[in-house]
Amino acid sequence: MASAPMQAVQPNSVKEIFKTLSYGPAPEADNVAQAWLDDHERSFGHFIDGKWVKPEGRKTYQTKNPATGQNLATTLQGTNDDVDMAVKSARHAYESWNKTPPHVRARYMYSVARHIQKHQRLVAVIEAMDNGKPIRETRDADVPIVVRHWYHHAGWAQLMDTEMKGWQPVGVVGAIVPWNFPLMLMTWKVCAALAMGNTIVLKPATYTRLSALLMAEICSEAGLPPGVFNVITGSGQMGSALAEHPDVDKVAFTGSTQVGQTLRRLIAGTGKKLSLELGGKSAVIVFETADLDSTVEGLVDAIWFNQGQVCSAGSRLLVQESVYGRLVEKLKTRLTHFRLGDSLDKTIDMGAIVDESQRKSVEEFVEDARKEGAEVYQATASFPARGCYYPPTLITNVQTVSRVVAEEIFGPVLVVLPFRTAKEAITLANNSMYGLAGSVWTENLSLAMEVAISIKAGTIWVNSHNMFDAAAGFGGYRQSGYGRDGGKE
Repeated sequence: MASAPMQAVQPNSVKEIFKTLSYGPAPEADNVAQAWLDDHERSFGHFIDGKWVKPEGRKTYQTKNPATGQNLATTLQGTNDDVDMAVKSARHAYESWNKTPPHVRARYMYSVARHIQKHQRLVAVIEAMDNGKPIRETRDADVPIVVRHWYHHAGWAQLMDTEMKGWQPVGVVGAIVPWNFPLMLMTWKVCAALAMGNTIVLKPATYTRLSALLMAEICSEAGLPPGVFNVITGSGQMGSALAEHPDVDKVAFTGSTQVGQTLRRLIAGTGKKLSLELGGKSAVIVFETADLDSTVEGLVDAIWFNQGQVCSAGSRLLVQESVYGRLVEKLKTRLTHFRLGDSLDKTIDMGAIVDESQRKSVEEFVEDARKEGAEVYQATASFPARGCYYPPTLITNVQTVSRVVAEEIFGPVLVVLPFRTAKEAITLANNSMYGLAGSVWTENLSLAMEVAISIKAGTIWVNSHNMFDAAAGFGGYRQSGYGRDGGKE
């Protein structure tokens, strides 16, 4: 009798897999996104007055996938004439939109929320491809938060007559949003404005325009009246033109502190309202009473979420001296299993930096720290061969005056400082020109609450970080800006 054939030898034993945590690729199909791009012939204009507008003679910008370098679509570089066209459309729509009963506006917003849910896979894939962030983040964080904000502010529209009695719409809102959370931050501006009867002209960031254009199309499909929500694309100069336009009544901006200062100077004395959500250098304070293992996972979410390109990123780690060494070693061990890769791979921890210029900026900060004598640890075990990537970085042996400690890096870089007492931790946390967010890690609740209320920042989390809720206002102090997004604020 013939012997049974031998089974093929598996290349990795279970022991090896648990040791390396080497996951096989699990790509999200991009067919739905590619089909949407093809439907538009991979060429987009502005979305004004409920329709696509492509004025002649405009320059174009090539939008790319930072993870692969693949060209996705061309978009317009608008001019001041385009700004004027969009603002006129919004002003005309405002005359009827602000008179629309609040409960009717709420129905429109509920419809938009449902349509986003209907297209949630398309939205998540477009956002991941356009920005470079992992599909897990766009699918499990960004899109659910966006939907929640539309539902939440639809509720505020219903309650306007009672809860906001005596308040009036502002008028036309010029919204300018950055490239790190193009979909979510756009939603924060748009929802509140529409709920209260304002109309919107939105200018998305140069690097990430596609999700804003997709959202405008979804809003139109959901029945939002023409001109209520308009999207124009262009350079930073176009954002300034939008802010200065005489028919814009409020400017809502999220982005860098430097650009926020420029906008404030531009509209000074005009009577326009202004809200600014700017940069941050948020402190993460870890006491010896913290659960260090869960703290490590919290730190991953605090600083390496969205490649560290988060205004509220926990980029300053303050650790009590008694557990400083242990926590640093646990972090280094965790980073040896950190996976970088294509944004559409569901098994990765971190995606690509949005653009080569931003990657070079992050690298410059780290090299400056090396020259100052800091110890730099970088996890490069799974570094992709192509794409705009930067490794997750841990910097120790720094001073409070070091550039990497004082300035916002806006990349996957964590700096670590020790402290002895709670009072010293509070002093170090408040030793910043920013005041956007922070977190406290301890199993001692009374200590957590005392420290949390002593830090001058807009949002402080306890035993967590980067947790957003539509019902909670988000914004900062000092050079992190003023005004709030979300909630009744």
